[in-house]
Amino acid sequence: MTEPILRLENVSYAYPDGPDAVENLSVCIERGERVAVLGRNGAGKSTFFLLCNGVLEPETGMIFCDGKPVTRKKQDLLELRRRVGIVFQEAENQILAVTVEGEVSFGPLNLGLNLPEVERRTAQALTAMGLEGYAQRSPQYLSGGEKKRVTIADILAMEPDVILLDEPTASLDPENVTRLEEILDRLTQAGIALLVSTHDVDFAARFARRGLVFNRGRLAKDASMEEIFADTALLEQAGLRKPWLWQAAEAARPGLPRYPLTMEQYRLWLNG
Repeated sequence: MTEPILRLENVSYAYPDGPDAVENLSVCIERGERVAVLGRNGAGKSTFFLLCNGVLEPETGMIFCDGKPVTRKKQDLLELRRRVGIVFQEAENQILAVTVEGEVSFGPLNLGLNLPEVERRTAQALTAMGLEGYAQRSPQYLSGGEKKRVTIADILAMEPDVILLDEPTASLDPENVTRLEEILDRLTQAGIALLVSTHDVDFAARFARRGLVFNRGRLAKDASMEEIFADTALLEQAGLRKPWLWQAAEAARPGLPRYPLTMEQYRLWLNG
């Protein structure tokens, strides 16, 4: 049996003068997984991401990357941050360079790679995000959807195993949400595990196969999306609602254990 790419074992973390932001958390992430991270603001989702990425270090417990424990040594933390990339909600806060090419090449350059390898990774990441013609453009003049693609290209150039996305659909119009979902599909097909923290349960239902529900710093449930949305008590506890497709199907045929989460499932369900 292969090791999960990322494993947190009994991890806890508290901010100064506050209660535990994450308490006794154990979770495994496999290669190529699509995971929705759900819960109220302040439930522990952002802290979980920062622990996974090595920005925060556990006060208790251990993090393992590809089966190897992540210690407090600089080399271990740098390797974790290379393999587990994070895309923040506000793209403007993540973009620093004056050109798109400079932005995307920044990470590989910091890894100390030779110039041909940096150029290869940068070109490959730009192509993956449909940004080939944007290399010399200034990021500050791009649209919100284009900036989001630049920040994902930043991470792709590091050739990660896991990408953490914080509210990736925030401020995007429907066209850019559709484009983002197509990009995420390609990334998982390439074997990259994706964890998406989101309040958009309809997007989460379409995107994810598994959900992690946080409540008051604890992992309240780790299950399939169908199991999560069938658990009415859990949803009320965590401040979540059922997706609109699920609600529509439930209104039409109440009392069933589960309902469709995607439009494709809904069409099949209607004809079933």
